[in-house]
Amino acid sequence: MDLGISGRRAIVCAASKGLGRASAMALAREGVIVTITGRNEDVLTRTAAEIAAETGMTVHQAPGDIATEAGRAAALAACPEPDILINNAGGPPPGDFRDWEREDWIRALDANMLAPIAMMKAVVDGMIGRRFGRIVNITSASVRSPIPTLGMSNGARAGLTGFVGGLSRQVARHNVTINNLLPGPFLTDRLKTTAAGAAKEAGRSVEEELEVRAKQHPAGRFGDPEEFGQACAFLCAASSGYIVGQNVLLDGGGFNATM
Repeated sequence: MDLGISGRRAIVCAASKGLGRASAMALAREGVIVTITGRNEDVLTRTAAEIAAETGMTVHQAPGDIATEAGRAAALAACPEPDILINNAGGPPPGDFRDWEREDWIRALDANMLAPIAMMKAVVDGMIGRRFGRIVNITSASVRSPIPTLGMSNGARAGLTGFVGGLSRQVARHNVTINNLLPGPFLTDRLKTTAAGAAKEAGRSVEEELEVRAKQHPAGRFGDPEEFGQACAFLCAASSGYIVGQNVLLDGGGFNATM
């Protein structure tokens, strides 16, 4: 299926690995010129080379933390007029809310709510002027079904979701769409990190914990990041202009609901 976005330019945040990398790869396969960001410059360089080698597309790099003003400035300097923006950032650590101080909450909000809003603010008017824009925010299935140990993530991402619900309706008439992708358990480093605590309590290895969780899941497995990337690319398609303000859950059936 030709998504009609060949030659477009995209910024994919936090794309060194995991779901961000998969999204950048999927867009590059569609002929999109991608700029990827990441905090570890060595890993970012390696990822850019891998995407370029597999797709034959130009891949630009913007090293830095997208949760900071400097990191966002670097991304926008590398790609000042993106047609596509994929907002993504690492999630805050798990824990008990009684142990979190104000500074912990501010870091979570900066990364998972305020940084995506700042990036949207920087690019949305240019998209409106060009009559094309696709913005996808990678959030979490916890927006629909909160995870008790991920309270900071639940709160920050829910705030972003509420903001997008309003903004997306204001810009849709200009062929600029904003949607959220809500991943459930995908086989990424983040999943292994969040499983480590439960594994320790249960007296088993992380690998054993992951195996138990996979068997308990309706799909009987975890998601493949490549599946996520393809869904992300679809939301960026030229023909996806009527998908507006949606929260698309990719969790293999983990959230048990009729609607």
